Amino acid sequence: MAAAVANLFWILIGVCFVVAASAQPLQKPFIVNGCVYCDTCRCGFETNASTPISGAIVRLECRDRDKWVLKFSKKAITNSEGKYTIPVSYDHKDESCKMVLVSSPHPTCNQPDLGRNSATVILTNNNGLTNNVRYANAMGFFTQRPLALCPSLLKQYLDYDESL
Repeated sequence: MAAAVANLFWILIGVCFVVAASAQPLQKPFIVNGCVYCDTCRCGFETNASTPISGAIVRLECRDRDKWVLKFSKKAITNSEGKYTIPVSYDHKDESCKMVLVSSPHPTCNQPDLGRNSATVILTNNNGLTNNVRYANAMGFFTQRPLALCPSLLKQYLDYDESL
């Protein structure tokens, strides 16, 4: 009788583990990577003259799609290469998530480019992606004045061989 009770006990423990494992599938946290740059030519896109901004503050925001209520927020600071990484520990399913610029420590490059001041990121496992790393588009700040070399740099971008 004691052996039957012990076996039943171990079977119940095993069933509990199976139920717990199926209810909460283990998953790796998401990793959001991105970068922030200074648009030294005020072009609205990165050029060869763009520079990374160290110490810029960015924020990940996830909002409810129906009422647009903020559900999750997490800040990060860029490193010396203008790059940041934000770990996200759970799936944000139907929420709308984006990276946004908060501030730049650069005294002459701190005006957010309204066309590049945010980047959408998908933070769900229900989208066909198998990797847990997400890459946000680069975001940029405008410099107060374009560099002197910018007109010649932009001319190089416009002078292309149409036969290619």
